[in-house]
Amino acid sequence: MSDGKKMTSSRRHHLKSLILAIAAGWIEQEKKDLVVAKAAYIAENCPAPELSGDQAALMEFCKKLHQAIDKVDEARYDAEAKVKKTDAEIEDLKLKVVDLAGVKKPALKKVRMSADAMLKALLGGQHKVTMDLRSNLKQVKKEVKEETVDAGDWRKNVEGKADRKKMFETS
Repeated sequence: MSDGKKMTSSRRHHLKSLILAIAAGWIEQEKKDLVVAKAAYIAENCPAPELSGDQAALMEFCKKLHQAIDKVDEARYDAEAKVKKTDAEIEDLKLKVVDLAGVKKPALKKVRMSADAMLKALLGGQHKVTMDLRSNLKQVKKEVKEETVDAGDWRKNVEGKADRKKMFETS
């Protein structure tokens, strides 16, 4: 395939089905091997009980069997308790690691939202006050003072300039 030839879809489908068939065969073989191994383990570790004998011998055998079951249950319970304890320790250590590393706060996204929209989102239908502060402002018209500049005699406007000088001196 490295020389540029592409595989046709029918060929690819055929190869895929072959691989799946081989894998299915392997799975079936593993199941059979598992059954055989289980039977061999049971035959080795669990010999068939001897049930021949009188009732007293059978009662004694049942008592021994119950004692063995109790020992196995105690061991299983101890193992489960140990696992739970270590799981709790692991969770505690994970929390300590997070506390030591500190929680990284994600960068906040810039949201363009008016104050009215923000209050509406937070309060829902209870929002009645408008926060459009610009609409509450008074309209102020700027007064434009025009100073007439006389190119002629400067002595005519001396009193007006003197008042301005006094204003700076008193403050």
